[in-house]
Amino acid sequence: MTQEQRSRTADIRRKTAETDIALSLSVDGSGTTSISTGVGFLDHMLTLFCVHGSFDLKIEASGDLDVDDHHTVEDIGICLGQAFFNALGDKGGIKRYGLSYVPMDETLARVVVDFSNRPYLHYGVDLSDQKVGTFDTILAKEFMRALALHGGLTLHVDLIHGENAHHIIEAAFKALGRAVNEATARREGTTAVLSSKGSL
Repeated sequence: MTQEQRSRTADIRRKTAETDIALSLSVDGSGTTSISTGVGFLDHMLTLFCVHGSFDLKIEASGDLDVDDHHTVEDIGICLGQAFFNALGDKGGIKRYGLSYVPMDETLARVVVDFSNRPYLHYGVDLSDQKVGTFDTILAKEFMRALALHGGLTLHVDLIHGENAHHIIEAAFKALGRAVNEATARREGTTAVLSSKGSL
């Protein structure tokens, strides 16, 4: 089976003293999701990420939510990063870079991604510690960091402007979906890695 024909899917299982997560990802999907993490706002954000990125994603997760949401949110970021890393293999034939601007009412967010195998997160979203429902807004950054580190992503997330915390995080997740979709899209007629070094 050639790289172009290869099914870009991954199944991840992570079980620790803090969380128990089963995740299945199809990069070449249609935005179909079945997500149950115990963190309602995260379920909503991941659904938006998949719908706007055209990824299929299934997650069943339980965690120590009696402590707080931190471990669950971070570990799901770890698992999703690992899933993209595994599904894309050597990253041959993908566009590698993705960029998206997404507005939501008063908010404008920008996400730029490089599937570089050089994990880095720049998170230019100035949100003081707040709550969206019961969700701590700082956990959006923790999710993005875990995704970048375990997916091998150089990831830049910037708030251009915005006021409403829900709108800001939602625009960022939608932009993330669109940018990752662009970066993982196949380049026609080649399975080569997009790098002057020949590998990432």
